[in-house]
This record gives sequence, C-alpha cells and structure tokens, in this order.
Amino acid sequence: MKSVFIALFGLLLVSGTMAVTGDVEKSYPTPYSCPTGMAAGGGFLYLADCKSDQIYKIDPATGAVVSQFDSPGYRPQGLAFDGKHLWLADVENGLIYQIDPGSHVSVRTIWCPAERPAGLAWDGEYLWLADSQADKLLKISTEDGTTIKDFASPSGNPTGLAYDGTYLWIADRGKDQIYMVWPETGEVILMFDAPDKYAWGLAILGDKLYCADYQSDSLYAIITDDDEIYKTKDPVYESLEYTHQFRNYGPGTVTDLNIYLAVPESSPRQKFVERPVYVSSVEHDFIEDQWGQKVARFHFDEVKSGDMVQASYKTEVELSEHWFFIRPEKVGSLKDIPKKIEEKYLVNDTKFAIESETIKNAVKKAVNDETNPYWMMRKIFRYIIDNMYYERVGWWNIAPTVLERGNGSCSEYSFVFIAMCRAAGLPARYEGSIAQRGDLASEDEVFHRWCQVYLPNYGWVPVDPSGGDQEKPEAQARYIGHLSNRYLVTTVGGGGSDYLGWGYNSYDSWKSAGPCKIYSENLGEWAPTDSAQAVSRMRMGEENKMK
Repeated sequence: MKSVFIALFGLLLVSGTMAVTGDVEKSYPTPYSCPTGMAAGGGFLYLADCKSDQIYKIDPATGAVVSQFDSPGYRPQGLAFDGKHLWLADVENGLIYQIDPGSHVSVRTIWCPAERPAGLAWDGEYLWLADSQADKLLKISTEDGTTIKDFASPSGNPTGLAYDGTYLWIADRGKDQIYMVWPETGEVILMFDAPDKYAWGLAILGDKLYCADYQSDSLYAIITDDDEIYKTKDPVYESLEYTHQFRNYGPGTVTDLNIYLAVPESSPRQKFVERPVYVSSVEHDFIEDQWGQKVARFHFDEVKSGDMVQASYKTEVELSEHWFFIRPEKVGSLKDIPKKIEEKYLVNDTKFAIESETIKNAVKKAVNDETNPYWMMRKIFRYIIDNMYYERVGWWNIAPTVLERGNGSCSEYSFVFIAMCRAAGLPARYEGSIAQRGDLASEDEVFHRWCQVYLPNYGWVPVDPSGGDQEKPEAQARYIGHLSNRYLVTTVGGGGSDYLGWGYNSYDSWKSAGPCKIYSENLGEWAPTDSAQAVSRMRMGEENKMK
C-alpha cells in the first residue's frame, strides 16, 4: 500500500464575504486521482478511490490521511458508515461489502440491486443507493439488498449520496448540482451549484457537507445551512422597450381612452441601470391600485377611426437569478402570518372562486391534515401538476373551471394555485413579467405570470406551477423559490386590479361613440448591453444618491 500524507491546510474560500448555503468553506486535495464514494464516522472522513483501489481515512481539519487500506473490490463506488461498519458498493462484481473499519476485514456481502451503483448512504435503518444507470435512488435492506422503495433521481446523473438525519443529499455530475431531497417522496427541497465539475462522494460531518470531486481531485467542505435565506447570481444586463399600442378601426370614435402601464420596481434580483423613461403623445401621471401596484396612466381624449396611439417606456436593467434556501422545519406556522397579510391575501375574488366545491375538494385531497405551510404549498403544487397540463386555450377562465377541464395557461395555473392556497389558509398572490425569449436579443408578446406564497420566517416566495409542470424532480424544484434572470417583474397583484384588470404589464379601458373595432397590441423588445458600462453607471447612480 502507498502511504499518502497530505498536509495542505484547507483554504478559506468565503473569507470577507457573507456565506450562504452552497458556499465552500475550505478545500484540499484528495489522496489520489479518482475519488468516488465518501462517508463520515468517528469524526473522520472515509474516501474510496477507484484507481488506487484504496479507502482512505482522512482528518477533515487538515486533509491529512490518517490511514488507508485495500478496497475489497476493484471498482469501489459508493461508501456509507452505519455507526459501526463501513458499507462499500462495488460496480465490478455487483456486490455491497460490510467492512470493519478497525481490522479492514470485509465481514459480509449482499447483492447490489443497481447495475451501476454510485452513491451510498445510511439512514439509521436502511441503506440508500444511487443507481447512475437507471437514474434512480433505492432504499435497500442490509439483509440481502432487497429494494424497499425507489424513486427517480433529481436529474439524471446521480453520483454521491449522504444522509443528515432528515434529508438525503445527492450530487449530480450532469447538472453540476447538489440537491437536498425529502426521502419520503423524492422531492427536491433545495439545490445549489456543486463546487466543481464532477461532484461524486458526499458525506455529512457536523454541520458541513463534504464533497469529493472526481475531476479536480479536491475535497470541499460546504455550508448547507445559514441564516441567509436567499442568494442572487449570474446577472445579465439588458435594455428593454415595452410598448402598448391601441388601434381604432372604426367606424365610430373612441371618446375616452386610458392606457395603464405597470411600473416595475427594484428588488434584490432586479436593479435599474436606467430607470424607465415613459414616452407618448400625451402626458402621464402615476397612480396606485388597491394592491399597492404603481401604474403610469396615459389619457387620450379622442381616438378617431383609423388612428393608432401608444404608450411605452425604455429602461436598462440588471437581472439576476434569485434562489431561496428554504428549510421546511424552519418555516413558521399559519398563526405566525401577520394579520395584514391574511386580510389582504386570503380573500376571495372572481377568478379564484375559493368557495366552490371543486376548489374545496381539491384542497382536501391535496393538503389533507398537513399544517406546515411549506408542505401545504408543496402538496398543492404537486396536486396541480399531477392534474393539469399546459395549454393556452382562449381567454382566462376561473380556477374551478380550469381545474375541472385539466389544462390552462400560466395565468390559469396561477389562478388555481392561488385559489387552493387561499382556501387552505395560505396567503398567495401573483407576479407578472416581460420575459426574454431565447437569447438576450429577443422580443416577447406572450409574457409570463407566476405566484408568490407567504411562508412565515421567509416572506414572499416565488412559486411557478406552470413552469414546474415537468417530469424530473429537479425541474419541478427550479420553479419553487427560484426566479430566472430572464424576467423583468412589472406587476405584483392579489387579484383584479382597479387599473390593470386581471392583466399585468399593461391594460387599456375606453368609451366610444358609435361602433368601434379595437385592436390592442403589447410588445417587449430586449437587447443586451455592455455589462462593464452598466455596472459603472449603476455605481455612479448609487454614489450620487448618497451625496
């Protein structure tokens, strides 16, 4: 056996910055070049390497190898520790070995039910096995390898596996992500970027998640729980022109026209390099609807037959991805929701119809006796994606009708989700946006709406039931507590608006003398801008505000 000693102390990678979930606290090299499975026990890390065919006992404080011994198989993959013994899954011979870590003797073997085992974890009673060929997670018996239950892996290339006493942690080398998974259903609760490009071995030791990366040959200590509840990343810089056009094809005259443009506001993920500049042939003023949504109002006294008028704005923005890191056990109870939030966002409205038997029955089936607001939300989300499919069919119907027919647009998914949440006692509202379509230089005339749900201790959290209506658990989870950098949020509303109606982004209302055929058109036009110049202008603007 080779004697390997690594004395390189882990480098502190988050010094001087606010650490959040997924940040690397320290790292050091692995003992050999093909690290695979990892486990934690007795204050040490155990790491398998499929090239040296060794198992290394590592001091997590320094990365030093305390001892090492031969693997009982020639392609060691997954590694777990049950408090007394190590368990090793070997892909070469299709066996799982139980190993005495003191004597290094393999005391027994069981059949491995996975064609290509990757990760292995111990939950206190059973082993969990990641099958990278079938893309499944299996809960198996230590008696003979019998599968107790299985479900789909979060994405498609599971490698490392660990268990922290409540949740499973899974690494995926295809998506370069690490997922926290609820072991009862396989649902992804939170996710973050893996520290490198081939995350494999995972182990929980203390309050840290350790990850061995197969490509970088490095071992990382990762923060998995922190007081910071969200993170923004990957900013893009875009200019946007949004236009609302109104045409009167006559033969009568429009005698009174108002065009309302929703005014977008700043947020941690949405910052303005240049605030919106409003343009039209008439003056405008700013008003506010009953939900607190600010609106620019353009009034036209007359639009004759054959005329077209419009109102628009131009702006330049920095848009970032926004990730919430939600721990269900840290979410407060329904009684912790502020009364002002309940009074405003638990009320009924025409599109919601929360008193209908269809909505009541759906809530009963979905939520049952669940009382944790997070799981109430997840169960409603799951019910909707299990009972609906996306299709834009005409104009918007009310929530019970949409649920009964089983399909709908993004707005109709939102109506159903809000209706079910409110009927269950969970405050919910919607956000509307102008979306990038395809690349950064694009146009949008379809737009997108999703929901927000109020979770005590976290506040308003985005939930997109139409976007999340996908097969993979990872794809579903990307639409809970996450907003892409593709959207400029223009509208936040709790129901029908005094000025925007049930729409978002913009709206028009008019009166006429004689018959009029009216056509309204809305368009968002995107173009990328120079990021360095945008950042410089943003800083100058912030400095000027402080003077």
